[in-house]
Amino acid sequence: MKKFEGRVIANGELTGEAIVSRQGVNTLATFQKSALKNAKKVISSDQNNPDLYKKCLTGKILCLPKTIGSTTGGLVIQTICSMGINPSAMLFSESIDSLAASGIILARNWENSPIIAIDNLGEKFLKYVQTGDKIEIKNDGTVIVTKANE
Repeated sequence: MKKFEGRVIANGELTGEAIVSRQGVNTLATFQKSALKNAKKVISSDQNNPDLYKKCLTGKILCLPKTIGSTTGGLVIQTICSMGINPSAMLFSESIDSLAASGIILARNWENSPIIAIDNLGEKFLKYVQTGDKIEIKNDGTVIVTKANE
């Protein structure tokens, strides 16, 4: 078990399962297909991200360095949150970008989405956490990672 401290973008307390991307997440490529199909859950459609491709992201704690891609990124995040098919949290090792931040903030304020976002967790966080690990998030930006085999 390891503890990491980050900056709170959208607070909340949550315990859940990690899904990890070692590379930047293209929000349009990852989420758009599920949103357009009015799907009941997000299955990543980004063929260029082997960490996430064809995996369910709904209700998971998405651990990533940053988001990348189209300027529609914030809108895509807000849309999946309005549909209730979003990851329950997004944990960034780097500083959150303005598009992801805007999508998360709009989703929380306009859609009453409980999505949580913490950034600046550091490179060590992203090296340590693995898909399937248990993550506990605290209101103050503390993130506790328990390995799946512990």
